Amino acid sequence: MSFKRFDPEDFIVSADSVVGPAWSTNSASLGNIYFSTAQQSGPSGDYYITAYQTTATSATAAPQFYVAYGDVDGDSTVPYYASVPGNTPSRTIYGQFRNLIYGDENATFNFGGVEQPNFYVVSLARARYKQAIFPGSLNILLENNASQGLTDNSRDVTTVTYLDCGRAFELVSGSNGSGVTNAARGGTQGAFGYLLPDIGVILFNPAAINEWVGFSTPRTAGTDENNAFDFANTCLSNAGDCDFSILSQETVTSDFAFVRARNAEFNYSENPSFISGSSGVIIYDAFIQNPQTYITSVGMYNDNNELLAVAKLSKPLKKDFTKEALIRVKLDF
Repeated sequence: MSFKRFDPEDFIVSADSVVGPAWSTNSASLGNIYFSTAQQSGPSGDYYITAYQTTATSATAAPQFYVAYGDVDGDSTVPYYASVPGNTPSRTIYGQFRNLIYGDENATFNFGGVEQPNFYVVSLARARYKQAIFPGSLNILLENNASQGLTDNSRDVTTVTYLDCGRAFELVSGSNGSGVTNAARGGTQGAFGYLLPDIGVILFNPAAINEWVGFSTPRTAGTDENNAFDFANTCLSNAGDCDFSILSQETVTSDFAFVRARNAEFNYSENPSFISGSSGVIIYDAFIQNPQTYITSVGMYNDNNELLAVAKLSKPLKKDFTKEALIRVKLDF
């Protein structure tokens, strides 16, 4: 074993953007979505509904996204206390996403210049979107009608809008990041919603969706209406079939270390087959003037002589005084 200290120029850091399918089916399009009937009737069903890629009771079921409904007045869900009307799960959802998106507890949700008191929200599971949703990859086919697809306008804008949560792109009627706004279609209820790629959230404007595809506006009776399930099951699922395509994006940082073995270096070995264990002399005289070694791995140590990483070569690399080697070690993190 031989040691050599790295020089500063032996290290370089590279960052690459990796785009891939978001869903656990390893496909950009989620063919079917399923819900848990137990959750719908359970305590968490008042707040959100979980969508799976297979039946919720299956051993392979994994959360793909969550659907929730928020209302500034707390409509459509039962109050926590009968004596405090309006203090409901839907109002809690409204406040949570208001703080997350705007960072201001006094902000109101503005969809293309039109303030709305409520919203539907699709929040991708953290493992699904990794670091961010890839802008331009969103395609949602509402109610299985090819003329009623939604995407974001990331390819139509030259200036990106930023909120407290990061980038914000308007939802438009079209596909692959380009389409027509609701206002351009003659709509008066504001934008269809927003894609918030940095937090994995898609925000829908109920009034604009209703104005466009005729999906009934959220029920506002003071009972447990579960608008989130209605929207997910009718607009996103439509009896089990779904056309919901999206890609995830993450930046993978790689640290490259260049290990340089010059012609006069690493030609001798402390392996017992190379030297005598009792006297430490070279066993074979031919190796005195013309030694030969085979590099099989590279170990990276810190100043305390602690092994931090090991890189294995695909096959032994022959080394002698007539050869030099440059081994590139890639560390991903």
